[in-house]
Amino acid sequence: MKVEGIQVHADEGGTTQTRGGIYWLILPAGYLGSSFWGMVLILASTNLLTARIAAGCFVVALLVVLCVAKNWTLRGLCIGFVIFLGVVWVLQETTKIRILQYIILFIGVMNSLFSVYDIYDDLISRRVHSSDAEKFAEVCPCPCNGVGWGVIWGLISFLFLCGAMYLGLVILS
Repeated sequence: MKVEGIQVHADEGGTTQTRGGIYWLILPAGYLGSSFWGMVLILASTNLLTARIAAGCFVVALLVVLCVAKNWTLRGLCIGFVIFLGVVWVLQETTKIRILQYIILFIGVMNSLFSVYDIYDDLISRRVHSSDAEKFAEVCPCPCNGVGWGVIWGLISFLFLCGAMYLGLVILS
């Protein structure tokens, strides 16, 4: 798969143009990938070492995106998050303020919750014929339509969130 362009728009939308690849993985990747990474961040927040690793990986990913971003909305988001995480990390290491784990937990929960909400808003409540779920329904031989795939992806996303909360509590107890 060759990614030809990624754009993030100020209205919470975006597009990715690809050539080739496995559409069964590409089409749900934006929604389920966000939920998956939210789950990873929730689980990483259960330990200071893993929270540091997650924050470092997150900053590296933001810097990579910053280097390839083609619009200022995405660049601004990347710069803002890098500065924010840098300040939190410095506070964590140089003062008695211990908030890095909570910030990573917050980012993970918000990522997961927004994924569930975004699936509902984009794919279930609003009928858009050019949505990822509609495109998925076209390439899938199953009898589901776009709304059906939206419901399935929403349930998977919600299960990621519930599973992360459960495993996080098990790890902490």
